[in-house]
Amino acid sequence: MATVDLIMPKLGESIMEATILKWFKQPGDSVKMDETVLEIATDKVDSEVPSTAEGVIEEILFKVNDVVPIGTVIARIRQGGEAAASAPAQTVAAPEQPAAPATQAAVVSTQTAAPAASSGGARFYSPLVLNIAASEGISMSELEQIPGTGNEGRVTKKDILQYVSQRKSGQVPAAQQPTVQAQPQQQSAPATIAPRETQAMTTYSGNVEIIEMDRMRKLIADHMVRSKHTSPHVTSFTEADVTNLVMWRDKAKKEFERREGTKITFTPLFVEAIVKCIKKFPLINCSLDGDKIIIKKDINIGMATALPSGNLIVPVIKNADQLNLVGLAKQVNSLADSARNGKLKVDDTQGGTFTLTNVGTFGSLMGTPIINQPQVAILAVGAIKKRPVVVETPMGDSIAIRHMMYLSMSYDHRIVDGSLGATFLTAVAKELENFSPDREI
Repeated sequence: MATVDLIMPKLGESIMEATILKWFKQPGDSVKMDETVLEIATDKVDSEVPSTAEGVIEEILFKVNDVVPIGTVIARIRQGGEAAASAPAQTVAAPEQPAAPATQAAVVSTQTAAPAASSGGARFYSPLVLNIAASEGISMSELEQIPGTGNEGRVTKKDILQYVSQRKSGQVPAAQQPTVQAQPQQQSAPATIAPRETQAMTTYSGNVEIIEMDRMRKLIADHMVRSKHTSPHVTSFTEADVTNLVMWRDKAKKEFERREGTKITFTPLFVEAIVKCIKKFPLINCSLDGDKIIIKKDINIGMATALPSGNLIVPVIKNADQLNLVGLAKQVNSLADSARNGKLKVDDTQGGTFTLTNVGTFGSLMGTPIINQPQVAILAVGAIKKRPVVVETPMGDSIAIRHMMYLSMSYDHRIVDGSLGATFLTAVAKELENFSPDREI
């Protein structure tokens, strides 16, 4: 009987691995085409993996909580017939994935050093691996010497943790020792490691409650730390008189919902203004690859969305420049509902080129948001408040009650200078201020 390999699917352009959360099938269980076999998680979203064939689960190659590279065989399905008597009764670990004991480290180094060298130094490191390396004082030159057991010689979490353990005990093989140029960084490593060891042994006095971070919160923490480590953040601020926009929405929201079957919130109005300004300043819509600036022709706007758990996720409105206000409103509401109900697909969080976060939802006047890598800018809108302000009229200045809102934008100073950042932010504010109160729905 034919055996079909179940492969860890490709989950997005920047995702190289996924964590197995749960197996819904075990060896010997029957499975239908497209029936869910397991649930996996990336640093973006959880997803279910369906069967690619009908038959019987013959073998499972990874356990729950294993981190598996994309494209790896994770299970085998025997097509046709009932479960054979010889079918494995328990989960079997993948032959290529076992943790190498310390005594075998030198052998592993010999076997994996060649593939890493042949790649011309262009090894991919996951955000988690880079974060561990930074926290343990491991330089990039030293990281490049660590043998990887992942796909194409890639360094996995298990590899770097094993290396850190060997490093602390003085068992790092000679082949992995950093070069002379890396010595100054290595001398400072103990100062970095010592506080972490002390912190692990900390005892807490008084009335405290210790809560373990859930998986998503850990991923968010890693992502935020990596962003601050990667991009020199600069934040600019401005304010906008959004009275016309508020009055138009108040007047139009009932008719809009009756006619279109969806609510009109402020978010699609903000997205619309951002899109118009990105077209004027395309450098805001880019990413950095080494010393190359990649200007994105697609305008995909991420919108930070709070989940009931208190965590945060950023679904993406694809090709936002091709949608009118009705289309934007429907996309915003659909993605927000899917996020809150745990129904986002992997693709829903991929490909963002610029992010909007509404800190005003929770009453905050302004914020200093952290860039959503690999983007170069993120814009935050604060709460809309009525304030007395000076208004210029043909009859002279007067004081009026207006709806005012602060806007702030953090941007990557490697690419976006203060002049571009401030000009773009001011342009968005002007778009909102110039909103026509007589606009047709």
